[in-house]
Amino acid sequence: TPPQSTGHEAGEALSGGGANASFPGEEIFQLPTFSTAAKVRVAITFVLFLSSACFNITVLRTVFQKYRRRPRLRILIVNLAAADLLVTFVVMPLDAAWNITVQWYAGDLACRALMFLKLVAMYASAFVTVVISLDRQAAILNPLGGGDAKKKNKVMLWVAWALSVVLALPQMAVFRTVSRSQPSYFVQCATVGSFRAHWQETFYNMFTFSCLFLVPLAIMVLCYARILVEISASALLGNFQKIHLRRSYNNIPRARMRTLKMSVVIVLTFIICWTPYYLLGIWYWFSPEMLTKEKVPPSLSHILFLFGLFNACLDPLIYGIFTMVLKRCIQKVKNLPSHGSVPFFPCHEHTP
Repeated sequence: TPPQSTGHEAGEALSGGGANASFPGEEIFQLPTFSTAAKVRVAITFVLFLSSACFNITVLRTVFQKYRRRPRLRILIVNLAAADLLVTFVVMPLDAAWNITVQWYAGDLACRALMFLKLVAMYASAFVTVVISLDRQAAILNPLGGGDAKKKNKVMLWVAWALSVVLALPQMAVFRTVSRSQPSYFVQCATVGSFRAHWQETFYNMFTFSCLFLVPLAIMVLCYARILVEISASALLGNFQKIHLRRSYNNIPRARMRTLKMSVVIVLTFIICWTPYYLLGIWYWFSPEMLTKEKVPPSLSHILFLFGLFNACLDPLIYGIFTMVLKRCIQKVKNLPSHGSVPFFPCHEHTP
């Protein structure tokens, strides 16, 4: 069923946000409608689309104009914005259009292709965030290895995008157009007939869920936990020289803490935006009767999915704030005396 129809989107999003569930039995099947909740969802999606497009395009423009001397930071922000724009221009319009049309009118090829692109976008957004986490870990734990950082980041980003494509390929096989003749002719893009048993569909959904959410989350938490341990250990030992700024500035604990805080914000944004929606999806997989028996109002899945899409709007805002702070701090550094150590100042690290 489509995202707006019977609440199946909770389980569907875990395989790319499409309808990854079979139609209910013929005797209980009811045709979906463009409900009030769906109309509100479309309106909010339109606002998110405009906001995310403006914010991320602005980030790209700013990066290309002002961050040419910091290629390591530039390549990460460009890829994050590109992933968010893929979500913006694929996931959001598709979701809104599907809610409006209720059934699928684009044909079988578009069904398979768009479900594939939808999951690629969601994978890319998660995987690029993981690359940023790994880069931040390297910046703190191995600050003298900045020379190879750009090359390593390029490799990791290539892997992230390649994995996004490869892991989304099964969507081309499991999704197809299916139709019903009762109570009236109705066509939908769904996974009906793709799985011989319910456990196979659950396994596919759980695998996708793990790759899309659990594994990236585990890596990010591990990275920032290691950063926290490193900073804490250095603070306890009084050895702030171990964690220093990129360009041989003396160590600045406040800058390290600012880096940690920004990293925590990124992780929390990812967790807060998507965890509720995925938990609802897991509940649906193991207890599908929650929909047929109306244990969960359909509007809840609308709200949670929109909350997940909100992450694409938050990423450019977080990095926008970061770059504004960085710009102010660089200006402060320029105004400092050229001799001696750089005193404490509340700014982020200077990234090459």
